[in-house]
Formats: sequence, structure tokens, C-alpha cells
Amino acid sequence: MTISYCRLAAAVAATMMLGFSTVRASAENWFSGDWYLTVGAAGFIAPRFEGSKSSVFTASPLISLGRAGSFTRFSSRNDNMSFALFEAGTLRAGPVGKIVFGRDDGDADELKGLDPVKWGAEVGVFAEVYPTDWLRVRGEVRHGIRSHSGVVGDIYVDAFQDVTPDVRISGGPRLSFGSAKYLDAYYGVSADEAARSGLGAYTPESGLTSIGVGGAVTWKTTEKITTSAFSEYRRLLGPAKDSSLVRERGSPNQFMLGVSGTYRFDFTM
Repeated sequence: MTISYCRLAAAVAATMMLGFSTVRASAENWFSGDWYLTVGAAGFIAPRFEGSKSSVFTASPLISLGRAGSFTRFSSRNDNMSFALFEAGTLRAGPVGKIVFGRDDGDADELKGLDPVKWGAEVGVFAEVYPTDWLRVRGEVRHGIRSHSGVVGDIYVDAFQDVTPDVRISGGPRLSFGSAKYLDAYYGVSADEAARSGLGAYTPESGLTSIGVGGAVTWKTTEKITTSAFSEYRRLLGPAKDSSLVRERGSPNQFMLGVSGTYRFDFTM
């Protein structure tokens, strides 16, 4: 009986080691090959905070990672940091992340008396599809970490056309939505905050937060450098527009105008 147990244990151990070796080999094969890393930044004039009626110049990072040889027909400044784990024909999908900057009453007088929003991140998934050779539809759903504990989503539709081999124009509609917890962090006003700020108390519910349109002109400056000029208009909706912060001290009309630049690094793993 002891010998049988020993043989069984040896067989199980050998099977596990073989399985681990197979998984490790698969992982190594998946990661091996040529990759690219694109890094850059966008500088733009945008509202001081969500729902603000005044603007300020700010900047944000642009980062993208992918396999060399994988063909991305179109990319936009609106695309958050993402990595396509699944690619099949006109469909791409995978994880996505976004850095969320903090907000406090030092950013604008309109925020006096309101609780600060901490810096943090949003992580989730994205999917994009190309119904035609000149149209891309992309959606992102992200969950907040530290900055808020809600869920936020964006849908972008972009038509694009190359006017020269190095210059492309693009544009289309945008739609955003958010959960009650997300909206409460940025648009809610508690009773204590109302007493401190003078704003009316407001508790938002989940719903569509904005609809808009954006466009860009992109120039492939060199083989590795890409630059762009872009603009966007968003109209706040529903629970965002109805916030006392927007109604009493802000505006539902949100404009953005800016430029960006990225550099591509190629490497092998």
C-alpha cells in the first residue's frame, strides 16, 4: 500500500511539473518577440474641473504597449492606457487603465467648502471594432481606485481619413456614463458640504453624464514621432448637469483644445 501511495505521489508530482513547464513555456512563447512602447504627453486647455465654466492649461501622459507587427488602424488621444490581449480581425480587446488626478479647493474658488477628490486610478476593460475601413467604435468601462469607488464608461466613434501618407484627419461623437458613486465624488454635495460651501445639497444617481463631439489632425512627423492637434466639445447631461455645483457655479458646456506628441520605442523580449 505504501509503495502504491509513493507511486501515486510521484505520478502527481510529475504531472504537476509537466503542467508548470507547459504553462511556463506558453507564457515565454507569448511574451517572446518584437514589441513597441509608445510614450508621450498631451498639453491642452480644458475646464478647471468637471463642470467648471473657466479653463486652465494642463497636461496628461500618453502610453501604449503592443506587439510589433500587430496593426492598429487608428488611435486617439481619448484612448486610455491599454493593452490588447485579444485580437481577431477587426476586433481588439483587453485591459485598460487611467491615471486620475486629484481635485481640491485650491484648484478653483468654486470648490471652496467641498471635500477633495484624491488622486488615484481607474482600471477596467476596453473593446474596439472597425465596422468599415474608415470607422472605429471603442468602448471602455473602468472602476475607480482611491479617487472614487464607482464605475465610469466611455464610448467613442471616430471616422478617419488619410489626406496624405503622413497626415490624417478624424472625428466623431462621444458618450459617457457613470455610477452613483462616481458621480457623488465629482458632482455630489453632502449636507455638510452644502453648509460649508453655500451650494445646495445634491445626491446624484447613475446615468449618462455627457455627450459630445471631437476631432483631430494627426501628423506622422518621423518614423517614430507622431504629433497631433485636437479639439472637443462635451455637453453635460442628467445627473452631472443637475448638480448644484454645475448649476450654481459652473457650466454644462465643456470645451477642450490641445496638442500632443508621442515617441515609439521598439524592443525584443
